[in-house]
Amino acid sequence: MPSPSARRPDPGPSSAPTSLDGRAAWESFASQLLEAAWKHASPSGSLIDLPGPASASGRWSTSHEGFTRTFLAAAFGLHGSGGADPHGWAQRYARGLAAGVDPDHAERWPTIAERRQSVPEAASLAIALSETKPWLWDQLPSRTREQTVEYLAGVVGTAGYTNNWTWFQTVIEAFLAQVGGPWSQDDLDRNEAIQESLYIGDGWYSDGAGPTGTRQNFDYYAGWAWHVYPLLHARIQGRDLSAQHRERLAAYVGQAIELIGSKGAPVLQGRSLTYRFAVLAPFWAAAIAGAGPLAAGEVRTLAERVMRYFLDAGAVDENGLLSIGWHGRFLPLRQLYTGSGSVYWASKGFLGLLLPADHPEWTRNPPEPPVEPVRQRALRAPGWIVVRTHDDGVVRVINHGTDGERHSNGLVPVDRPLYQRMAYSNVTAPDLSPEGTTAPRESHTCLLDAEGQPSHRGRIQTMQLSSRLAVSRSRVHWVDLPGSANLPDNDSWAGQRRGPILTTASVVHGPYELRLAWHQPARSTPHPSPAEDADAVWPADPGPWRIRFYGWQLPVDDVSDTATAEGIRSSVLPVRAIHSSGSQQTSAATPFSRASRTPWAQTSFIQPGQVAAALVVLAPEIPQQAPHLQVAPGRVTVTWPDSVVDEVEAEGVLEL
Repeated sequence: MPSPSARRPDPGPSSAPTSLDGRAAWESFASQLLEAAWKHASPSGSLIDLPGPASASGRWSTSHEGFTRTFLAAAFGLHGSGGADPHGWAQRYARGLAAGVDPDHAERWPTIAERRQSVPEAASLAIALSETKPWLWDQLPSRTREQTVEYLAGVVGTAGYTNNWTWFQTVIEAFLAQVGGPWSQDDLDRNEAIQESLYIGDGWYSDGAGPTGTRQNFDYYAGWAWHVYPLLHARIQGRDLSAQHRERLAAYVGQAIELIGSKGAPVLQGRSLTYRFAVLAPFWAAAIAGAGPLAAGEVRTLAERVMRYFLDAGAVDENGLLSIGWHGRFLPLRQLYTGSGSVYWASKGFLGLLLPADHPEWTRNPPEPPVEPVRQRALRAPGWIVVRTHDDGVVRVINHGTDGERHSNGLVPVDRPLYQRMAYSNVTAPDLSPEGTTAPRESHTCLLDAEGQPSHRGRIQTMQLSSRLAVSRSRVHWVDLPGSANLPDNDSWAGQRRGPILTTASVVHGPYELRLAWHQPARSTPHPSPAEDADAVWPADPGPWRIRFYGWQLPVDDVSDTATAEGIRSSVLPVRAIHSSGSQQTSAATPFSRASRTPWAQTSFIQPGQVAAALVVLAPEIPQQAPHLQVAPGRVTVTWPDSVVDEVEAEGVLEL
């Protein structure tokens, strides 16, 4: 068995608090984080230049983020405590603000015209100033207030915001209206129209649309942005959250809670994961708005579990700082926009500090929820089946609807590791290395070409979804990099080959997923979209192909380990048409560990319409019996060892 250090690469010592019991403890912890960050402040305090890399916007912008994002946590605490300020945060941030908005100051901030990243930072500034208005804004010299309005007004009349960024402009202009500055009704109307166009249902928003108009971009932004900013916008305007947004927030919280395990570990999926405990923001928002569905005290207890999970895992280092990573420092998790100051959007995890100490959320003990040993549920908007097992705290997300098409990796159409895998969990992570991106393997089902290269999944079309069954399909393709004999042109650094339609089905029985796959010839489209028409220039791979099922990438201390420190195992067991199996080891680190193992099983060359199947397991124990399959044209009947029967509508399946 590996040592407990297998949970993460090497987090190092932590300066995390020992207690999170009650509002005072949370406020104390927030102050510890802020004090540590302020040790890296510039002389004026306008820029907080934290250790670590800069974002693509540069060090100046990254230091600006360090100021505005820590200001959020300070503002939440000041408001909830009625202005009590033993650490002098109002004075410190007021001094930094005065320098940042002064166009002639040596430590001024980049304007919105100079750095697009200044838009979300201006939104954080507007929120923090509104929440602390009596103790900070109202005490500022008139010249600083005027310069702040001039700085924020740089967003008025701008456009091009097509995802959660629409809310940044909206809250900035709401604050400008509150303090007598300029604002535009046209901006607000345009943003609202975009926001409504991205609402899918059940509380879920797609964070933008893809080039072909698809709205399949689901991750934690649905919570920490799309549901938090309507609340903060309403608070700036001095009103309650609208009934529509209350209903959507309650619906989202009722589903998002499924993504957090019984031991406090959230599922690792989507971008910006380095914000870590910002996943708590929509739950706090529901408590603040009284939106439900959780009883008073439930959000607090959930938040304590989640925060304790991250603190025990090394999210706060020995200097009291948050690094880029999930547990400890792990730079492969960053995006181009991620810098050392970016991570302090984790401040949203302290949103509950807006509530005073005598609020029921802080004072009441919620009823003990009934323990469900195994729970599985379909989340229709993102196209997921979520399976939770209580005793081991594992949450598994089976993905048949989210592809993150908006977030392309340049011009090469590779699968996005944090969006397009078949499955995600709170104890495993996708391979984020360059090799893992260009040749996806873990939690992936693919066609292997004649050279053994795995196909990419492409855009996902959901066919069926219930709590036990999900079916989806996509037209697969292969990516050819320099050195490949398939690269079509010496002037090209990468190319692709188009493949057939690959259909995958997941029949879920607790922690066990029976995964089926078959391929069909791709049909020509009479009137292809511009994206499809552009893809048509690429050659088709002639086949034949093999189907390969990859299991979960198990985080381990050493590639020879067969289980995590918690005793979790990853397996892929042959069920139908499987020719060979094995495992792939890599010494590349993951957000959880220093190495990993990924099991796989594959067919020999397989005909169109022929079904292959394997049992994919992430659990402490491997089942002794596999389910039985009965295959008929257009239908597969699955009978489990306990006699439970599932029927799969399988278009394109032949009885072979």
